[in-house]
Amino acid sequence: MIRSALMTVMTSAAIKAGRGLKRDFGEIEQLQVSMKGPGDFVSLADKRSEKTLYEELSKARPGYGFVMEEGGRIEGTDKSHTWHIDPLDATTNFLHAIPVFAISLALEREGQIVAGVIYNPADDDLYVTEKGQGAWGAKRRLRVAQRTELSQALFGCGIPHLGKAAQHPRFKAELSAVMARVVNVRRIGCASIDLAYVAAGRFDAFWERGLNSWDIAAGALLIREAGGYVTDADGDPDFLTTGSICCGNEIMHRELLALLKNAA
Repeated sequence: MIRSALMTVMTSAAIKAGRGLKRDFGEIEQLQVSMKGPGDFVSLADKRSEKTLYEELSKARPGYGFVMEEGGRIEGTDKSHTWHIDPLDATTNFLHAIPVFAISLALEREGQIVAGVIYNPADDDLYVTEKGQGAWGAKRRLRVAQRTELSQALFGCGIPHLGKAAQHPRFKAELSAVMARVVNVRRIGCASIDLAYVAAGRFDAFWERGLNSWDIAAGALLIREAGGYVTDADGDPDFLTTGSICCGNEIMHRELLALLKNAA
């Protein structure tokens, strides 16, 4: 595992926030829930988790900026460092009592993501990475899968929800193209965990559109440190800005990009 001071700060913050999520998850029927839009819910659990992460990280690294799902962008006095925080990735899973959700936390330094943590408090599933230090999960070093044949591959994907109905036709075309070539496709509903599964070699590749930096920053570094390749779904390397992602080992990443392009 990575034992740097930075990783200690990040994992401690994630685990502390995770305790609150685990408690709320056990009392899901009592949560007060409001709607941001069709199929896109936000609960008090999101806000509590984000408040804990903000307070813990601000205390440990004063002056760093923040980009957060609920709180938006907060400029810091230290312009070279920014935290990207998703306090509860897969809120819909959470609110339906599905124990697949996560805290996703990444640090950007001078325009580059240099560290990431993904933590599912429901089962204490923790993934950590730091630039140049590898990707780790369950106390072992992670490597992307080494499969090279699409006919043997299992891919992951994200499905646009009801509030993103305009994206449905494109997704259906892409899914059809992929399903015709691979063993099968899985939809977990939590982008950060999907990316961790690519890094761990469980998924051979993954793609999704309509994302934000806090959804994918930690997972993208995890994959790269596990030997994988990451771009957006159209091959652009600036995936944090474009808001889509395509990833896998070198061959699967290339093959998936080609399938998505041909489906357009």
